[in-house]
Amino acid sequence: MRLGDVLRARSRDSEDTEQAQTGGTPESGGMVVDIPLAIIEANPFQPRSGFDEESMKELAQSLVEHGLIQPVIVRSCPGGYQLVAGERRVRAARYLGWQTIPAVVRELDDVASAQVALIENLQREDLNYWEEAEAYQRLLREFSMTQEDLAEKIGKSQSAIANKLRLLRLSPRVRASISREIMSERHCRALLRLDSEEAQLQVIEAIKERHLSVKDTEELIRQLKDGGTPKQPRQRVIRLWKDARLLQNSVRRLVKEMRAGGAEVELEETQEEDVLELRVRIKQVPNTKRPDGAEQQPESR
Repeated sequence: MRLGDVLRARSRDSEDTEQAQTGGTPESGGMVVDIPLAIIEANPFQPRSGFDEESMKELAQSLVEHGLIQPVIVRSCPGGYQLVAGERRVRAARYLGWQTIPAVVRELDDVASAQVALIENLQREDLNYWEEAEAYQRLLREFSMTQEDLAEKIGKSQSAIANKLRLLRLSPRVRASISREIMSERHCRALLRLDSEEAQLQVIEAIKERHLSVKDTEELIRQLKDGGTPKQPRQRVIRLWKDARLLQNSVRRLVKEMRAGGAEVELEETQEEDVLELRVRIKQVPNTKRPDGAEQQPESR
């Protein structure tokens, strides 16, 4: 089943209600029927692993106020039906204590069922990057697809699928340390440049503590690959102190050069605990004008 076929099937769902009186069986896909929730089992190909409870309550409230606008999609299975699309609607209906739910029955094989479930979530942008990558990997493994086949079926570019799959190269230990609230997909892909799991974990901690951007993260990884180590807060204080000493030496050299050029310059240096104060006083030579109005430059000594 191609993406276009799936989308056309979804668009026909709303038409099925009007066709409910024209006859046919529920299994023909030509009508909407009320199916007991008790005999609907979960979709084993559901790509989403987490469902926000607050969002579920909001959906349940919407069902109370407006009813179910779009029926769920199921397919026949031994002992009842298996959900194809509409996991959140089924959960909200059960939360409200509904006994039945409007559904359209489709004759779909495992591949088509997995595709519809994935597409439904992708269209709502409901999946995080881990769930999306795992869904792609499962489709490729269980149904012997190539990345090109999958890209064509779900309407994504092959490179987009490849980038998602690359995330799964990170070890379970590294993935468990990643916070999606702080780290984007690009942060995670940058970690793949490091071969060491320990180095990846160090970078993750630095990102969390210092809220590094993707650009800063890539620079930190470059330093690690060049043989450096991540800067810790205490090390940063030492580095700033070294910068102050460099500034002090630069000021001294500049004052010396100005004095050699004939300028009257005074330099005062004061050191109090962790504060270095440099005070430079330069005596300015007043400008004089020639009879033609041009400024006369002071003679160099």
